Amino acid sequence: MRVLLLSAYAAQSHRYWRDALQGMFPDWQWQVMELPPRYFSWRVRGNPLHWSIDQRAQLEAGYDLLVATSMTDLATLRGLVPALASVPSVLYFHENQFGFPSSQQQGSLLEAQMVSLYSALAADRLLFNSAFNRDSFLIGLDGLLRKLPDYVPGNVVESLRKKSSVLAVPIQSVEAEPGDPWPTRQGEELRILWSARFEYDKGGDRLHALLWELDAGDVNFRIAVTGEQFRASPPVFRQIREDFAHRLTQFGFVESVSEYHAWQRGADAVLSTAMQEFQGLAVMEAVLRGCEPVLPDRLAYREYFPQSCRYASHPDDIRAEATAAADHLRALAQRKALAPDISACTRDSLQPRYARLFEAVMHGAG
Repeated sequence: MRVLLLSAYAAQSHRYWRDALQGMFPDWQWQVMELPPRYFSWRVRGNPLHWSIDQRAQLEAGYDLLVATSMTDLATLRGLVPALASVPSVLYFHENQFGFPSSQQQGSLLEAQMVSLYSALAADRLLFNSAFNRDSFLIGLDGLLRKLPDYVPGNVVESLRKKSSVLAVPIQSVEAEPGDPWPTRQGEELRILWSARFEYDKGGDRLHALLWELDAGDVNFRIAVTGEQFRASPPVFRQIREDFAHRLTQFGFVESVSEYHAWQRGADAVLSTAMQEFQGLAVMEAVLRGCEPVLPDRLAYREYFPQSCRYASHPDDIRAEATAAADHLRALAQRKALAPDISACTRDSLQPRYARLFEAVMHGAG
């Protein structure tokens, strides 16, 4: 069983998914081709140019299955490398380019949206990590097609819907190394973990407002901010570091996986302030290690976590949302944290479903 895996923008969550696939199917022969997660617009448009010329031999080596991320320009690649045109293919959406909130840092996403449309049409089967991701992609695509002037087929969205399925990125339970990186608790101290990327859509401004709300109240808390940082991270994260140094126990990405897991295992609550989340791997991992999630009532969180774990969402009112989140955390501070059951999203649970889907695609029943 020979599988070609193409990841055109190999961000951390994409690499996590790659490792999960290889871990679930260790007997398969995997040819993995990845490009680094930088220069987003060029990477999305330029991946078939590089691969079809510089790595053509690997693409033409003969495969039973092709699995690609949605950042891959699959339509162009299959046209430039005819040997790939007959290989059964699955396109996996970790995210979609229709669902992100607007930002001054963000350029036009039209090019990336069109690439994902043509790639989706070229693939035999589409996989999404959540129903929220699938639905926001199809709704956004429908809106885009309605804006086009003429010669737009009427059944595009429905044809893509029919070949779409939802399969989460599998999470893996790995034992943390001995030791607790958190400082010794001072009384009834609430330990909060925030692990999103330092990007505009993860709600750094909302985290800042929430911390002001908590700091002004009667909650005894410490927070570890362990998100991945980038060259152009929003300035609010620097402000958080300055304003709440007395509450922070960790600020910045934790390189060691075992140490990161120890931060998760030692926390009481894993907090999200995200304005966009298509699954929430960092939250899921923390929950698997005993954290109670404290999440806004929106996005993919609604399908993966119970109402008791979600605070009121106020997308247009940061202060109101900060108050709602702070109230939720105050209540949590008065009792023992309880992690919900997310075993359905582990590798062991999802492996049979992935196996059935891949088998169906390879036999033309995708």
